[in-house]
Amino acid sequence: MTGPPSSGVPHTSDGGERPPLPAALYEAGLPVDLLTDEQRLVLSELTPEELTVLLDIKSRLDAVEPEVQAHGEIAGGALF
Repeated sequence: MTGPPSSGVPHTSDGGERPPLPAALYEAGLPVDLLTDEQRLVLSELTPEELTVLLDIKSRLDAVEPEVQAHGEIAGGALF
């Protein structure tokens, strides 16, 4: 997750332009850099209301995320 491209237009693997994504998705920590072009297209077409709902759900999921999960992601789950 690096953040929205700061210069130029992002391109797909076949040379086409990738749809721009709302900066709020990057700011919320969503792994948007790992998404397929098709998934990015869906997110780029969200209405403001849909974006608000998505970010609210992400926030609520983050609030109840177990502390151990972060360790599992960092260590590949080897410790647990």
